[in-house]
Amino acid sequence: MTTLTSTPRTDGFRMPAEWEPHSQTWMVWPERPDNWRLGGKPAQIAFTAVAKAIAEFEPVTVCVSAGQYENAHARLDHNNIRVLEMSSDDAWVRDTGPTFVTNSHGEVRGVDWAFNAWGGLDGGLYFPWSRDDQVARKLLEVEGCARYRTEGFILEGGSIHVDGEGTLITTEECLLNRNRNPHLSREAIEDVLRTHLAVDTVIWLPDGLFNDETDGHVDNFCCYVRPGEVLLAWTDDPQNPNYPRCQAAMQVLEHARDAKGRQLIVHKMPIPGPLHATAEECAGVDLVAGSQQRSPDVRLAGSYVNFLIVNGGIIAPSFDDPLDEEARSILTRVFPEHRIVLVPGREILLGGGNIHCITQQQPAPQRT
Repeated sequence: MTTLTSTPRTDGFRMPAEWEPHSQTWMVWPERPDNWRLGGKPAQIAFTAVAKAIAEFEPVTVCVSAGQYENAHARLDHNNIRVLEMSSDDAWVRDTGPTFVTNSHGEVRGVDWAFNAWGGLDGGLYFPWSRDDQVARKLLEVEGCARYRTEGFILEGGSIHVDGEGTLITTEECLLNRNRNPHLSREAIEDVLRTHLAVDTVIWLPDGLFNDETDGHVDNFCCYVRPGEVLLAWTDDPQNPNYPRCQAAMQVLEHARDAKGRQLIVHKMPIPGPLHATAEECAGVDLVAGSQQRSPDVRLAGSYVNFLIVNGGIIAPSFDDPLDEEARSILTRVFPEHRIVLVPGREILLGGGNIHCITQQQPAPQRT
């Protein structure tokens, strides 16, 4: 596999928007017992449902450890799902997998960001993370894609969203956190994003969702639905801890202009809950020093914004919440060309994220 010393932008590559055609979606099988309760068995059921929902629209590859290969292969029995043996530390391929970039000649390459488990030894969620930091390189090698490695620059795929036309949205809470790239200024971080994703404008929201253990990933809070339009997690309740975060984000979005000079249209998506893990759910998680503690007292960062756009469909989480159907209707309205599929997301949420966090789309080669 070729590791390039140039940058994607110099080479004519850009990060396409999520709604552009995919060749497949990647996932990683959950089994880490200090993150997923009961040895990951309930989470495996949830991941299987997500994989099979995506497989109705496009191919899926699920990476799984040697010890879980037979089990995963049996559960993921579907003619559009490939099971691939690969070691990893956990199942968040949005953050450990590559960010794929494309050019106008039908080539696909990948950016392999350095990974430190959402903060390293300063608030990170587990140690070690060395196998997770290898995932992007392995995926690119499997696919025969050339690789750009950002050695010394930490980034997770869930911390960014792009419109495919030169604009990126992120949060200060994550990218400016001292536990990511403390040696770099905001301007220097923007420069890395511009050179590796071919974006011109970066929109900085102050914070992500309350209690998001990724330090406020934007993919759990605000996403593009098409160029010039975003979907923002929202509450009108001043008692909700997310209220000031939503207000601050709306202030930024209302005054922002994208790379094409457009003012953004903002669609509001209600926040479910409050959602909490039960004592029984928390008790099923192994207690390991250095791993994220689980407690019924902690409000979970549940969000309907944490969905994946696939070829012709939207795979979104449901929470057995009264707002599930309102979320479906909003998605139906903002994505009229897509079929909306809701998949139970509680088990994934208990592990710290949701459908977008556990998937990574690989764009299809396009000649323009």
